[in-house]
Amino acid sequence: MDVIIAMVLTFCILVFSILKGIFVGIPLSIGFFIFAYISWKRGFSLKDILIMSYTGGKKAFVVLKIFILIGAITAIWMAAGTVPGIVYYGVKFMNPNFFILYTFLISCLVSFLLGTSLGTASTVGIALIVLAKSGNININIAAGAIIAGAYFGDRSSPMSSSANLVANLTETNLYTNIRNMFKTSAIPFIISIVLYTMISFKQPLNFLGSSIDSEIINNFDINWVVLLPSIIIIIFSIFKINVKISMFFSILVASIISVSIQEYNLTEILKYIILGFKLDTSNPLYTIIKGGGIVSMWKASLVVFVSCSLAGIFDGTNMLKSVENILLKAKTRGDLFSYTTVVSILTGAFGCNQSIATVLTNQLMTHTYKEKNVDKYKLAIDLENTGIVLSALIPWNMAAFVPTTTMNVSSFGFIPYAFYLYLIPIINILSFKILEISHRKFSITSCNSKY
Repeated sequence: MDVIIAMVLTFCILVFSILKGIFVGIPLSIGFFIFAYISWKRGFSLKDILIMSYTGGKKAFVVLKIFILIGAITAIWMAAGTVPGIVYYGVKFMNPNFFILYTFLISCLVSFLLGTSLGTASTVGIALIVLAKSGNININIAAGAIIAGAYFGDRSSPMSSSANLVANLTETNLYTNIRNMFKTSAIPFIISIVLYTMISFKQPLNFLGSSIDSEIINNFDINWVVLLPSIIIIIFSIFKINVKISMFFSILVASIISVSIQEYNLTEILKYIILGFKLDTSNPLYTIIKGGGIVSMWKASLVVFVSCSLAGIFDGTNMLKSVENILLKAKTRGDLFSYTTVVSILTGAFGCNQSIATVLTNQLMTHTYKEKNVDKYKLAIDLENTGIVLSALIPWNMAAFVPTTTMNVSSFGFIPYAFYLYLIPIINILSFKILEISHRKFSITSCNSKY
């Protein structure tokens, strides 16, 4: 009973904090201390609680290293003209009659290269929303396409913190997971393209009242060379080179470009890498091309570390044993995925954060997958196909709340148009059900043929 009360209390504090704009790490830390207190009341010593917390928290260390590189690479890509270049070429060659489709595809590309949904929403997302508003486009449709595209890369980019978190939690190979992600999302991706194409015919861009492309040219030297840092990421990913190495070389090349082409000095480069990139406040692009920096990742780092520490307490104290026993009732592979989907939605709503949803869902489902002899790579892909994308469909979850706030759009209106996000779990559930029905029919046919 005490665990249920603690969960409800923590959930209420988290939702209140989201609605009031309070950093989610604060209520999450309060929740951590609540469950630590319950553990103490149940007879666990302070030393035991600290050990359990550290055991869970150290799983976040690999991801925290990635966070540092993500913060650095986001800022230096802006300084080098890589992000502005992607926006410039995307806008310049965009067909107004297929604006919604291009919005989705450009967001997919940028998020895959940056590895962050929030970085995508705060850069190209803002630019595309500005174009949508000036071109009489339904803002909810445009926001849905942007957020869906933003989580394409957040889910499957080798630079994605969530992809690295899942790989680390499940002790699986990142690139094997990415390959599985593309396989299991191929149909949802194709269907999304078809739907966005159909919508594009009804929602053409009627008026290009924005001068984003010309403003980019005025502030950055744009040519194919500025795209090299992103090309490095793609090439290194193809050859399955360690993501930290590929990001390091991308940062190095971007730094050289920043100095040689964009004419920033080394002091400015170092400042951008640490504190983030920004233009002069009078610059029209000030609110669009800015952000990144190692310092900017401290909040995300704290959330992931506290989430993993909390999971360590749950694991060490067996607080969630009763829930795990219910989950053990899953009989088929389809049941496992369905249970993972439900748990992901609940943890995403409870934790108000994608990382918390991932950590808690993994915590709750790992034992069930082992009991059913389902390998850890299937658990990894199920986490990617549920919690990672479904968190972005929960309005008060940070995965949805931050992008919608950044782009100044409705917290709920985009949901029906973020096709890719909910098609992934739906298509996968249907696939498992079809396979199960086919297997039953085959088994019945085989039995009848024996008699």
